[in-house]
Amino acid sequence: MSKMMRPLIFGEVLFDRFPDGTAVLGGAPFNVAWHLHAFGLKPFMISRIGHDALGRQVEAAMHGWGMDCSGMQTDSIHPTGTVEVTFIDGEPSYDIAQGAAYDFIDASLLPQPDDSAWLLYHGSLALRNPCSAAALAKLTEQFTSCRFVDINLRSPWWQRDTVISLLNGADWLKLNEDELAAIYPGVESSSKRLNQISAMISQQIVLTGGEHGATAISTGDGSRHSVVPERVSLVVDTVGAGDAFCSVFVAGRLLGWPLSLSMQRAQAFASAVVGIRGATSGDKAFYQRFIRQWGIKDHHNV
Repeated sequence: MSKMMRPLIFGEVLFDRFPDGTAVLGGAPFNVAWHLHAFGLKPFMISRIGHDALGRQVEAAMHGWGMDCSGMQTDSIHPTGTVEVTFIDGEPSYDIAQGAAYDFIDASLLPQPDDSAWLLYHGSLALRNPCSAAALAKLTEQFTSCRFVDINLRSPWWQRDTVISLLNGADWLKLNEDELAAIYPGVESSSKRLNQISAMISQQIVLTGGEHGATAISTGDGSRHSVVPERVSLVVDTVGAGDAFCSVFVAGRLLGWPLSLSMQRAQAFASAVVGIRGATSGDKAFYQRFIRQWGIKDHHNV
């Protein structure tokens, strides 16, 4: 590429609290931004944290990781987001606190667009509140480059009409089979659901299936690229595995990797993340082995 796009990440930053008492920084958009920064791709994160101890932990973690914090807002009324994570038969369940700071991202405090080429990434959870939804709408108008939607349907925090409106006109969409079925409850087969949703997406749909792998469907010609994870010897938890997959898929779009290669590398990284507690790692060595294997150059100064 003559000029690499920069990832513009919008949405929730929160702490995942686990039954063993540990708390790990999370939130799908934040996880993706954290990973992309580790891979040298300069994400610009827009979110909102509380004026509290957890908010200070977020800022300290971002500064320590070398991330750009200028898109982070501070809220003196609403607390930093938290999620209580429990496990049923090994699968995580999430109790998401409402009224979190990330629900109130202020459109008037958004950065002004510059001449950079942007890839806007966002999910759906932070849009449960009209305030953050309005901020995203303004952001989408101002930063008119490519858009990647990573659906995270967390009951009761989503409405079908809102989700459908988010998808329309997106370049890429990531979701899983359960989410696809939830969006189209009256459609009897996965293929028919995909036909309906493909009309709204201009490039690819990434359909994930956990231990069954993932498939990228190109909406133009219907071609497919599938990957299946290798057997993982150690699974600590599966929290953030989809975000890990998504971060490397996004990196592949930014770096111009072939689609099949992006899928293979995304699956390999997701398989590694299930071997750590929570969705992110503060250990640079965890990322360095992938950077070396994939030949990623340092783009922090691009």
